[in-house]
Amino acid sequence: MKTNNILLKFILAAYLVVFFGYLLGPLVVMSITAFNSPSFPKLTPWECLTFEWFDVLAHDERILNGIENSLIIGIGTVILSVIMGLAGALMLTQIWPKLRATYYTIVIAPILIPGVVLGISTLVFWDRISIMLGMSSGGILHNGIFLTILGQSTFIASYCMLVFIARLQRFDTGLTEAALDLGATQVQAFRKILLPFMKPAIGSAAVLAFLASFENYNTTTFTFGKFPTLTIELAQKVRYGINPSISALAFIIIVLTILGALAHEIYRRRQQLALANGAPVAAVSGGFQLPKIFRGNPAAIILVLLTLGGASTLWFAQSYSPDVCKMDVREQKRLIQEERIKAIREKRQLELQQKQHQGPDVFGGSKSAAPATQSPGKGAFGNVFDPGNLDKSGPGAVKPQEPTKSPGKGAFGDVFAPQNLDKAAPKED
Repeated sequence: MKTNNILLKFILAAYLVVFFGYLLGPLVVMSITAFNSPSFPKLTPWECLTFEWFDVLAHDERILNGIENSLIIGIGTVILSVIMGLAGALMLTQIWPKLRATYYTIVIAPILIPGVVLGISTLVFWDRISIMLGMSSGGILHNGIFLTILGQSTFIASYCMLVFIARLQRFDTGLTEAALDLGATQVQAFRKILLPFMKPAIGSAAVLAFLASFENYNTTTFTFGKFPTLTIELAQKVRYGINPSISALAFIIIVLTILGALAHEIYRRRQQLALANGAPVAAVSGGFQLPKIFRGNPAAIILVLLTLGGASTLWFAQSYSPDVCKMDVREQKRLIQEERIKAIREKRQLELQQKQHQGPDVFGGSKSAAPATQSPGKGAFGNVFDPGNLDKSGPGAVKPQEPTKSPGKGAFGDVFAPQNLDKAAPKED
């Protein structure tokens, strides 16, 4: 949009920054964590620049096995999905017009079905087929790779079909009819006329199918059996604990994706340049000419810069060692930990001193101790707990009055008088 309004330009620039930041921000952050030394992926605090997580990734057998299984399943899914999608698109163009809407709805329906349902239904269906055929549990119908390819192809083929339908809408059916009138068979007409026209769509559908298969999790989680894919392995690692080697893998995938996109852009611009100069499209399929490729082709420049940057990074990684930096970071962490421990000890010592100057409260709290001039036991409850009342011989005990009459004299007479209890004792005067 061209405009001279500065405010609109500013709003448009801010929107683009927020939009691409929202899309690419997590990828950039995760890529940076691959070069940070902590054992858990984090961007801050930054500790040391390191390349060790790429080495950890290279020796992770589970991740490597998952990548291998994903590649095998992806290739199988591409082959099956492209064939099914192309057949479905060709059938849609030749079917009775009144049935096209119904046929289109049926073929597109797997896209709308949740992947979990597709995975369970694939597992149950082929298990029933295996039982009906009397096959053993270790047969091909119970193989995880075979079931995963079938399960993923059920909905990825629909994506491929949409790509082919869009391409076939621009196809002139008169070319095929002319070839048939000239004596070509159906196979020859398809191979020499329709198939070359569908080549760009086949390439796009193959890339789409491979990426959809490589990242699929919902369907694969029910069908992988003993052959876990990369997404399954990553999900299990996240569940039981991860390290920055996952970030290293993400960085490698992002770089490969960017390189592939740049290579495709270079090829497309070469085609446009050749057509603009009047050369046939086949002329651009020759060798790669470096001087001419830079003319009006910024993608080629970016690709060369990324290649040089990658080579420089690999050279630097071979000679760089983060051991010294790690020792410094470890020493700093030790000092910080000692300071925290010292602060905690001082805090506890201060709390202990405060408790020593406070007495226990009746209700479980604490209150200030009573003044030293007040007698023990004096308080809101009188002298009930006075030590003199608990111990007659203790300090503060109330001395009994002098007896004015003989022991035993009381309300009951002389029953308990000593002379009545012990006849041998002398009588009291």
